[in-house]
Amino acid sequence: MTSSAPRSAEETPLPEQPSAEELADQVLAHPSVARLHGGAFGEIASYYPGRRLTGVRLREDGTVEVGVVLRLDRPLPETVADLRDALAQRWGGTPVDVHVCDVETAEDPSTTG
Repeated sequence: MTSSAPRSAEETPLPEQPSAEELADQVLAHPSVARLHGGAFGEIASYYPGRRLTGVRLREDGTVEVGVVLRLDRPLPETVADLRDALAQRWGGTPVDVHVCDVETAEDPSTTG
């Protein structure tokens, strides 16, 4: 016999927590993101045995912090809102802080070979 009573909060599964790698992949897939960035002091990072992933930090309170270098192909606030919304939507409403650490222009010497 099945019960039609609503499930308690204890029985409701929590949204899947993303890994830092999954978040990094999703951020880097955005056409306006040139690369991830660790922030002024490299503080935006996730640590794994033997390696470090720069540009994504999963905080203990469940929020996500992302550092990016953006291309100037559209207004920055629009790009940041797009990134924040896409990440939050994909990961069940996880709060996301997006830090624009730098921008890249077409004339940027670091992008030429």
